[in-house]
Amino acid sequence: METVSLQAPYLDTAADQLCFSLELAERPALAERRVAVGGLDVRLRLLGASHQVFAGPVRETVACLKDAVTGLPPAYTRELPGWQYRFSARTRCLAPAAFADRVARILSRVADCEHALCGVFPGSPQALTAVLVEPVDDASAAGLAWRTWHTYPQHGQIVSTYTRLEAR
Repeated sequence: METVSLQAPYLDTAADQLCFSLELAERPALAERRVAVGGLDVRLRLLGASHQVFAGPVRETVACLKDAVTGLPPAYTRELPGWQYRFSARTRCLAPAAFADRVARILSRVADCEHALCGVFPGSPQALTAVLVEPVDDASAAGLAWRTWHTYPQHGQIVSTYTRLEAR
């Protein structure tokens, strides 16, 4: 796992300002890591309080975007040539002690993953964006899965996403 101190101020954003897209081009990144997982080259990109993951035919972006419809879909499925893509998102609002505990568990989980990238913002060790990717552990499917977390300590919010990309 790679953890970086992000050289950008943590902006006062919230979970409900995030948008989802599979159509966006590469955005300026604060940190990037390239890994090979499940036979694919994968780019894990931290954009601040948001992320991009490029894997095979997918360019997933979860970010605060100007002039975009905000809100993350709780579930989204798309058929791509030779692939099936599934995405889900969940937002939790936690009390301070539960929030701190959950952030510690996220950091521990990411630290144990070989293919991960975590960015921590200056000013709050609980303000982070993390992404980890793993091969799909299923004998009947080839592909990969990734999880992300976006934490907002000022609101006690944690946005978690789960994506699965499988060859058809």
